[in-house]
Amino acid sequence: MKQLHRIVRKGQSHWVGDGFPVRTLFSYNTPDAEVSPFLLLDYAGPAEFTPASKPRGVGFHPHRGFETVTILYQGEVEHHDTAGNGGFIGPGDVQWMTAAKGLLHEEMHSAAFTRQGGVFEAVQLWVNLPAKFKMENPRYQSILKADIPSIKPDQHGSLIRVIAGAYHDVKGPARTYTPIDLWDLRLAVEQTLAFDLPETHTTIVFALKGCVEINRTATLNDTEVALFDRKGETIALTARKDSTLLIMSGEPINEPIAGYGPFVMNTQAEIRQAMADFNYR
Repeated sequence: MKQLHRIVRKGQSHWVGDGFPVRTLFSYNTPDAEVSPFLLLDYAGPAEFTPASKPRGVGFHPHRGFETVTILYQGEVEHHDTAGNGGFIGPGDVQWMTAAKGLLHEEMHSAAFTRQGGVFEAVQLWVNLPAKFKMENPRYQSILKADIPSIKPDQHGSLIRVIAGAYHDVKGPARTYTPIDLWDLRLAVEQTLAFDLPETHTTIVFALKGCVEINRTATLNDTEVALFDRKGETIALTARKDSTLLIMSGEPINEPIAGYGPFVMNTQAEIRQAMADFNYR
């Protein structure tokens, strides 16, 4: 059994541009958090937006050295970047952007969502890249809801969507640089599921909504994150309410981290170079 390390019960709230009111649940600067290969977890919303004539969001900005994974639960997002990629994602879709050696990109509410307004809800996860891949060419994966396999583990409405890695013999569509499992879970009230995860891997559970009991010892509520010790192979989750959860597990990247805003490299010299390359202040 993987033992619970601690629960993050309150994230830091801020706006990203004018379209994403987010809470940061952990980052690579979080004290006492061994979260590698993951770097940051932001939860946007749920937030109600009124109809508007101008799209809200965040304009062109740089990234280097890692990947951003956006999982959309409500609303619509349009993406454009200087590597020539563009895409549209709606509820249930995932955008997996590998910045690698760097690009500029923008993320905006779609034209239709802007006109109509509505509720926006998304998760953005930053995933680190090993040093040998940090200066690869950028890559973009638009993973639509229809392409994400799902499993019904019980007869009560629970659902597991496999975005990356594998759940038993069901494989997710995302291509990753390091071994990662990323599962989007709906757990019906009073149902229990046990998940087998690799020994030594980082394991994190984020509760978007609901209430779950972890290993029969602790309770995870809305917008809280559970960080687990790497030793052990199993976690057990029991829903006390209908719950929406995100389970993240990955092989740690045992390399130094140097980060500044939208850049995550291995040394301060590489950060200074990134700032110079993008003329970023």
